[in-house]
Amino acid sequence: MKIVVSTLNAKFIHTCLALRYLKASAAPEYNVKMAEYTIKDPVMNIVIDLHSMKPDVIGFSCYIWNIEETIPVIEMLKIVNPSLTIVLGGPEVSYDVYEWLDRIPQADYIVMGEGEATFKELLQSIEAGESADHVKGIAYRKDDKNHINPPAPKLSLSEIPSPFRFEEDLADLGRRVTYVETSRGCPYSCQFCLSSIEIGVRYFPAERMKEELQYLMDNGAKTIKFVDRTFNIRRNYALDMFQFLIDEHRPGCVFQFEITADIMRPEVLEFLNKEAPPGLFRFEIGVQSTNDETNELVMRKQNFEKLARTVTMVKDGGKIDQHLDLIAGLPGEDYRSFRKTFNDVFSFRPEELQLGFLKMLRGTGVRLSAEKHGYLYMDRSPYEILGNDVLSFDDVIRIKQVEDVLEKYWNDHRMDTTLEYLVTEVFQSPFDFFQEFGSYWEGKGWSRIGHQLEDLFRRLASFMSERAPEHMDRLTTFMKIDYLSNSKTKPRTVWWSDRLEKRDETALIKLVNENPLLLGEAFQSLNLSERELHKHTVVDVLPIGPDEVEQTFLLIYYHPKTNERDVFYGSLPSKFSVIS
Repeated sequence: MKIVVSTLNAKFIHTCLALRYLKASAAPEYNVKMAEYTIKDPVMNIVIDLHSMKPDVIGFSCYIWNIEETIPVIEMLKIVNPSLTIVLGGPEVSYDVYEWLDRIPQADYIVMGEGEATFKELLQSIEAGESADHVKGIAYRKDDKNHINPPAPKLSLSEIPSPFRFEEDLADLGRRVTYVETSRGCPYSCQFCLSSIEIGVRYFPAERMKEELQYLMDNGAKTIKFVDRTFNIRRNYALDMFQFLIDEHRPGCVFQFEITADIMRPEVLEFLNKEAPPGLFRFEIGVQSTNDETNELVMRKQNFEKLARTVTMVKDGGKIDQHLDLIAGLPGEDYRSFRKTFNDVFSFRPEELQLGFLKMLRGTGVRLSAEKHGYLYMDRSPYEILGNDVLSFDDVIRIKQVEDVLEKYWNDHRMDTTLEYLVTEVFQSPFDFFQEFGSYWEGKGWSRIGHQLEDLFRRLASFMSERAPEHMDRLTTFMKIDYLSNSKTKPRTVWWSDRLEKRDETALIKLVNENPLLLGEAFQSLNLSERELHKHTVVDVLPIGPDEVEQTFLLIYYHPKTNERDVFYGSLPSKFSVIS
């Protein structure tokens, strides 16, 4: 019997941990082949590839991000091979299973919840031509009626075989994300999250997980993401794992964890700030809302004061990047309240701030109580809200405008100095800047066209020249500095139109070459020749210097061998005049 397990990942760099668990658990009785695609791949290409494997059974791992793209694949496969047995599994189809059986009649079985043991038992029934009545944890049609068997018992995690020891994965370990779990379940009851449905937390043996991580690192894995819902719920376990990774990591490895910030002990943070190499760890922290009433409505326990302490200690340590999450549209959070939540969290200046919208996931408490809060939401994946009793659809649209420019301008960190000036000196709050600029961006139709890096600078300059022209001199200075200092190599083009004429640039470089102390002793110590200045530097005159000194010029030296940049400022002599 030929068996394939398949899924459509969001991106090529992603991998599906579930497929690997299924393959490992089905062995040695069954040699399961894995086939991964992306949601951008043409349906016909996927179908042709899967059909060419001549499978008797195909199992699809279904998630909120791929279900709508997976259904056409299933439908077409069944058309070309009606005898094919199709099994669905994954969080998206583990709830409302009768509805899925009706909507996808081509699916023969649905595996609900943990699938490792259930899938193998189901394969045994299919191979033997027996009824699946005895297989716990599945749904199927029987006598033209939908039928659900009793749930399967929870698995002992120590008995699940390793999902990481496959020869076919080794070639791509260094260029794709590897997902790892050290536990299953979550101790919290947040009503918007599927993890709240499973009661209790179970752990894989710590020594086994260390062996798995050692194997992955030894074989070239570079980006490892832990999918535990709360990695730090057991302090000693987390501390032991942190110590292991610090001791055993390889250069270039990055490990990402989802942590609950308000339970993180200061002594753990002090240990990480002292011992962790910069860039080794990355924390994802779901703040979601700072509104106490909202958190109470979704049964989310959160001490914002302690959360702030953790985020601040990590930020001050300078070793660990932080990804903070917000959810717009939670119960009781209106537009004004969300503005406060955004500003509360942006004040931490996280390396990445993700603004998402509540999704009414099947099986969650917020979906079951949607009517109580007047929710309107998409009836197909991703089930995103369209509004509720305190947040109108117009409010949702406005916040989406914030999301659009936040992603482009803050999370890419192309102009941090510029944004810091805008959100502290020009606008009443960070949210107000992103909202006004986002509305302007949408009004110009820019959300429907592509953009280059230079476009981001030009469009911000266009907005600010209308919104606050009195700030344009200082703003232009910061934007020039950001643009040039963030380029890894000497840029061939710039975004501003009043670039120095060639003769002025040559005269300025000659002046610097003859008087290197104009830019300070650090610049003089580089001992650059005039030829090197022409080849590896950019010079420009600033409307006003960062310290508000007029007649300032900027020089950036791009190290030809290291991709490092040195930024220097100098005051122009009064006798030096720019012709352009």
